[in-house]
Amino acid sequence: MGQIRVACQTYTWEMLGDQWHGKVTDLLDWIADAGYAGIEITNNMIAEFADRPADFKAELKKHGLELAGFAYSSSSGFTDPDAWEDDIEGARDCLDFLSHFPGVCLQLGGASHPSRDDAFNKLNQAVELYNTVGYLGANAGVVIVVHPHSHHGSLLESEVEYRYLMENTHPWYVSLCPDTGHIVRGGQELLPCLETYLDRIRHVHLKDVDAEGEWIGLGQGVCDYPAMFELLESADYEGWVVAEEESEDARRDGIAAITSNRQYLRSIGY
Repeated sequence: MGQIRVACQTYTWEMLGDQWHGKVTDLLDWIADAGYAGIEITNNMIAEFADRPADFKAELKKHGLELAGFAYSSSSGFTDPDAWEDDIEGARDCLDFLSHFPGVCLQLGGASHPSRDDAFNKLNQAVELYNTVGYLGANAGVVIVVHPHSHHGSLLESEVEYRYLMENTHPWYVSLCPDTGHIVRGGQELLPCLETYLDRIRHVHLKDVDAEGEWIGLGQGVCDYPAMFELLESADYEGWVVAEEESEDARRDGIAAITSNRQYLRSIGY
């Protein structure tokens, strides 16, 4: 089946907040044991390896894993002009880290704000940041992708908002990381959304939701993954797909959740 590779995102444990007391090496152990080829980690979870990329690379090799992606988010939601300098500095730090991992993309979190008042001006602030980081990434040899979400405060959920994002970010510098579950939770149909932006997709997140929009394990919800993979294969997609789990079951037992997701993806040929 093509060159599609399967990784696991660390948000399963990041979402625990103060209840998370583990180490990065614990994550590597669990993700490798579950059978993934790679890991996507965030600026919030890189922890003790934040200024030790060479050591992190050695740990990945020890565990038989690759770095599939690095995700960067900010408490500003990238929509606060007063946070611009800090947000750009954070992006530069991520790019410096990724200089040790050629070919790995930097994923920028979707624009968000507690209030939707004046939403498009706030979204414009994020778009300006995406384009700026996209240009920095191009100079550093790092692909920049944007990951829209559907959590509280998201300004990137609807078809109109996705179109605005794609029309106002530079296609040479900024690509898309669609998330299957967030697309559906945001009120869009999965396959038409993916088809619309297929030529901009460089990284993919896999999450599933039930008919009420609640997070659930892969293959247990409404997302048609066989059809999604058929679409990616038809476009000769050769990047990573990243399984991510945010369900209540995952809160109780993250290891079991990511293992079940890997088994499901194997059952459909990935």
